[in-house]
Amino acid sequence: MNFAGQHKKLGEAEAIADAVPAGEVSDVPTAKRSFKGRYAWIGTIASIVIFAVSLYVLWRLVETVTWAELHAAFTAATPAQLGLAFLFVTVSYLFLTCYDALALRQLRIKVPYRTTALASFTSYAVSFTLGFPLLTAGTIRYWIYSGRGLSAAKIAALTVIAGFTFWLGMGVVLGLSLIAEAGQLAGLTFTSIRLNQGVGLAALLSVVAYLAWVSLKRRSVRVKSWRLELPGASVSLSQMVVGIGDVCAAAATLYVLLPAETSIGFTTFVAIYVLAAMLGIASNAPGGLGVFEATILLALSSLPRDQVLGSLLLFRVCYYLVPFVIALLMLGAYEVVKRVRAGRSRRAEGT
Repeated sequence: MNFAGQHKKLGEAEAIADAVPAGEVSDVPTAKRSFKGRYAWIGTIASIVIFAVSLYVLWRLVETVTWAELHAAFTAATPAQLGLAFLFVTVSYLFLTCYDALALRQLRIKVPYRTTALASFTSYAVSFTLGFPLLTAGTIRYWIYSGRGLSAAKIAALTVIAGFTFWLGMGVVLGLSLIAEAGQLAGLTFTSIRLNQGVGLAALLSVVAYLAWVSLKRRSVRVKSWRLELPGASVSLSQMVVGIGDVCAAAATLYVLLPAETSIGFTTFVAIYVLAAMLGIASNAPGGLGVFEATILLALSSLPRDQVLGSLLLFRVCYYLVPFVIALLMLGAYEVVKRVRAGRSRRAEGT
């Protein structure tokens, strides 16, 4: 999930929902719509403010770092560090394919895993890098899944359910790490122990409450003008496990790339990572660009700034750029194979 970018999911789901024709359920009351439309600008303004402030903070943090220092830090990663980083990238993206697999299971749709993996990996890899999930991830998902007979409404439902997977994982990881490392995080994030414990407990209670709620009976949620049946206890627990794995693997990718003198434990770092990712999501910037880096640099201010910045840039390459290039190659190969098969089919029909 990935998370700085990832991760994005519910926002993508809502965007796709806008594009799905109404009619599966009764319309949402007009008053609710007008209220939402009237105050929608608040979220936009908040995103702009977060992004602008983060860019300013990032600039102030890195203005004393020279290009020579940055280049040295960027090239200082050992083969072992890079190997571990790409291992965790692979694990994270494998968990991301499970987001779609669980959603398809909930929707009772059978799709070969190779198709699920292709659609999931390529849509996430492209949207993490380019942003604009409706245009990027939504288009890629529709391109691939529609070939298997899925309608736009089903693909939108899949995206919503995948979003729940992401937030269940984020909630558990954030809650546990804030409670377990409340003291150390207080010094790193300029907060208090009680505040960290309170936020962590609230996050865990929210997840528990949701799991209890969907366990009692079948639940559904309205997304714009259609209704979606929520996963029950079994699928929701699986979603939670998958979400946790995704978040931890993505955080581990950056953790292994940090300077060797890093003394912060992984549990503490995961909490910092999740907070940075959530701020990145709130900013609506592609991959949380700028916001994510500023948060990490502030929290790890005790480490050499040039080295942390080099680690962050290398993380962007490993987690975003490399999967993005691979995704483009896979999509190109998919289209070539698709056209070749279509040509053979036409020739066979003509004989």
